[in-house]
Amino acid sequence: MAALGNGPYPVSDIAKAIGRTQKSIGPARASIIFKGMIYSTDHGYLDFTVPLFADFIRRHRLSGE
Repeated sequence: MAALGNGPYPVSDIAKAIGRTQKSIGPARASIIFKGMIYSTDHGYLDFTVPLFADFIRRHRLSGE
């Protein structure tokens, strides 16, 4: 999700970015919501629960940490 920019993120864009269908990412989506890392902001949209978490992921992904 972080690679898509800043949220909220359309579920369709997330699925397209990882080469899967929206239906196929449902179980992973539910699991990550249950863990408290993301939430549904509106029907068909997700966002990180922690402010600026997308920036954190992008910084650490680029630095290789």
